[in-house]
Amino acid sequence: MDDASHATLPPQAVLYQLATGHYVTRALDLVARLGIADLLKDGPRTAEELAAPTGTHAPSLRRVLRLLVSRGVFAEEESGAFALNPLGECLREGIPGSAWALVRLFTGVRIQEAWADLEYCVRTGDPAFRKRGIVDNFAEMARDPETTAVFDMAMADFTKIAAIAVAANYDFSALRTVVDVGGGNGALLIGILDAHPHLHGVVFDQEHAAARAREQIAARGLAARCQAVGGDFFAEVPSGGDGYLLKHVIHDWDNERATTILRNCRRAMAPTGTLLLVEGTYPPRVEQSLASRGAAANDVNMLVNTGGRQRSEEEFRSLFAAAGFTLTRIIPTPINVSVIEGKPRG
Repeated sequence: MDDASHATLPPQAVLYQLATGHYVTRALDLVARLGIADLLKDGPRTAEELAAPTGTHAPSLRRVLRLLVSRGVFAEEESGAFALNPLGECLREGIPGSAWALVRLFTGVRIQEAWADLEYCVRTGDPAFRKRGIVDNFAEMARDPETTAVFDMAMADFTKIAAIAVAANYDFSALRTVVDVGGGNGALLIGILDAHPHLHGVVFDQEHAAARAREQIAARGLAARCQAVGGDFFAEVPSGGDGYLLKHVIHDWDNERATTILRNCRRAMAPTGTLLLVEGTYPPRVEQSLASRGAAANDVNMLVNTGGRQRSEEEFRSLFAAAGFTLTRIIPTPINVSVIEGKPRG
């Protein structure tokens, strides 16, 4: 619901719309799992035509699709057939600009079950997985190949967009070797290396992620300029870089563990090195705006799912100081993340 709707509807209607938002969440999850958007790629199809390949009940499927049409996802033609529109196109799997994996991740069972335990998180201050006796949520997720694959795809899809924004808005000319800490399959660093041919790089992540990064690096013909190394950033990170890059890593962790990661980066880099965090910053005052909405939602999602948090500029300054850095500047980008730069303190 947008802010204009808030202004024109009575407060009871606004609260009703907010309270029933999960209807759309469940509908998005279903159509993403069924692959409806891919079935529409060659043109409009009726609910009956979509029901056969998806094994669904056509009248019920029509009702779900019309719910999504009402929210701008898909279009319904005069004939009653359903067609792709810009939002529906983004639900296709594996195409450039796809949001299919992001939708699968955030509407999927794992995250939805965690949000169902929001009260536990608020009463204890712990993430939801602690209620189930899980110590390391990422290690637990790694035991589920399907969820891990969706998570990796979602992060890679967003990271490709982030790579373009970061490469275009941060001046990498003074750096020579960038270590991407927690770099996943290497999408961010690959995008930066493509844009800045003078750079060399190291993708550092758990071994299963580093193995995928090696495949991506080889496929892009960057093996001479980039390598992938497996390890644990809570223990140490590779030395030898003059730039240490972390995208959406620090927000996954509480202050103590985030400080440990950053201190390991500080130990690995030269006194003249540069720390670069790619993160959203929490605005000083929450308002009815897209920036505040995104920051607040992500912050509670970190509370529920990781035990981490979104941070304000002042909180990043304190975190940097605790890890031996000085926050030198924050460079905004067009995609609601910033490049937060730090330098080692003397």
